[in-house]
Amino acid sequence: MASDAPAEAVEIRLRDLRPGPPVSFVGRVVRIERREITRKSDGQRRPILTGLLSDGTGTVRFTWWDPPSEEIDRGTVLRVARAEVREYLGRAEVAFTYKTRIAPAAEAELPRLGWDEMPVRTIRELTPPDEGFRLDARVVRVAARSVAVGAERRSLFEGRLADGTGLLGFTAWRDFSFREGEAVRIGGGYLRLYRGRPQLVLDDRSMVARLPETSLPPAADLGSPSRQSLARWEAEGGGEAVELAGRVVAILPPSGLIYRCPQCRRQTHQGICPNHGPVAGEPDLAARLVLDDGTGAATVNLDRPATESVSGLTLEACLERLRSAPDPSGIEELLWERLIGTSWTVRGSAYVDDFGLSVQPETIAPTAGSEVPDTDALQRRLT
Repeated sequence: MASDAPAEAVEIRLRDLRPGPPVSFVGRVVRIERREITRKSDGQRRPILTGLLSDGTGTVRFTWWDPPSEEIDRGTVLRVARAEVREYLGRAEVAFTYKTRIAPAAEAELPRLGWDEMPVRTIRELTPPDEGFRLDARVVRVAARSVAVGAERRSLFEGRLADGTGLLGFTAWRDFSFREGEAVRIGGGYLRLYRGRPQLVLDDRSMVARLPETSLPPAADLGSPSRQSLARWEAEGGGEAVELAGRVVAILPPSGLIYRCPQCRRQTHQGICPNHGPVAGEPDLAARLVLDDGTGAATVNLDRPATESVSGLTLEACLERLRSAPDPSGIEELLWERLIGTSWTVRGSAYVDDFGLSVQPETIAPTAGSEVPDTDALQRRLT
């Protein structure tokens, strides 16, 4: 990348981009793709980079003509001078041409916004890819999770926010010491689509301030799951806080005793991790239950604690059984014997994809049999 960006160039924020003279700015690469196109003039193939840049105030598409051969990683911060700006479908886009000068920049060089510069938004008003806004909300749920990022593991915090206008899931890549029930003011985050639903992402540049408890409705009035039929939840595309009930009519793979990569926690197959190759897999217990309530079906993905709770099996007991009967399919058969035909009430978040309605449960508890159709009625519906 060239490093001779003109010193006299006046930098602007991405939210202020307008078609006109060349501009200069600092932005982070949030999406990037290398490809080739055919030049109309001579039919030769020409490399380009396309993607998205963000500076916290806005996001802009870019096209980089004849880019350098070295890879540009997602997350890289760039200082750009003399980029051309055009408008496409009502939004500004930038092009890096032979006149553009581009150099690496430090994280601290990205523009920082004060609270007063951020427009106030409610959850109902937010749509991806919004960013550079201020949001007042209550933390109705938060939990820590460890994830693999490249060759290392990082901690993140996931949860749900509510403000009286709606619910919004969030992921924080930094520990903001959130406490369930507290009122907070959040700035510097951005929205993305995750499993078809908006999600707020917070990183090192995000800001969080505590608010008086009286500034928002009480926690008891926010974020409570609503009970609906499976057909209704599927028609609505799922939700951040759902409650549903149904009978177990099937158990999908992978269920029972499985093995996970010790680094990324993905399931291994015959000792092979998709990310890390041959590994010594660590045993785990999981279950994917298909619930049916007579109106539709949903897949409920249970982790080890939830699987042990609903089935009465433990990982240790399954491993002991495997030593005497070395056939992992026997564990799945035990799940079938213990769970098929039982009825459960599930609370959690749900989404809809090509496979239908799926639920990530926060709680699962037995349901009174009279609340859902019996297995004979479900069988008649399926046939």
